[in-house]
Amino acid sequence: AVLAMFTAILFLLTFTPIGMIDLPIIKATVLHVPVIIGALLLGPKKGAFWAACLVGQSFEKYPGTQPVLLCLFPLIPVPGLDRGSPWALVVCFVPRILVGVTPWLVYTLLQALSRRQGSVLQAGSMALSAVVGAFTNTALVMGLIALLFRDAYAAAQGIPVEAVLGFILARGGQRCARAIVAAILVPAVCIPMGKALKLNRAPLAAREPV
Repeated sequence: AVLAMFTAILFLLTFTPIGMIDLPIIKATVLHVPVIIGALLLGPKKGAFWAACLVGQSFEKYPGTQPVLLCLFPLIPVPGLDRGSPWALVVCFVPRILVGVTPWLVYTLLQALSRRQGSVLQAGSMALSAVVGAFTNTALVMGLIALLFRDAYAAAQGIPVEAVLGFILARGGQRCARAIVAAILVPAVCIPMGKALKLNRAPLAAREPV
């Protein structure tokens, strides 16, 4: 029931405008927030499943003309070739799936290292785990693009090859907003939900192997 509920929430955020928060300068997505909350409460396996659902968000949200598409979908031809790259599947799936795994790993590690227990420490651990989860997809996608698609991405953007990494990093304002939103929302939702679901030692899945 909880799995179905989180899946429904994720698709609701993905395919409706409520998945975006309008800030004065940029828009911050909250699509990753239910994935992180679900991972902390129910473990990395379910977190990875929900994160994999975010792949569908790429099909829905990205306009067909964006150069980043050639790095995400193997059916989009790479500049200079008549075919796409199979490495696009790695860029598309692996970073997103890990969004549902890394927060659980960080939270479990912080809980294991902490000798004290309390709601403040728990909230802080969840907030830090949420930040890690929010940056997981961004860091891995940017790194894989710079590693695997440097020449193709430069050609698509019309920039020098050596400027690719700097160009990608310069577009990080929205990504920082995602991390801030996650750090606020995840503890605020996760702690009362853990109590409501009677998960006295959230995450319950800390006893579940990866």
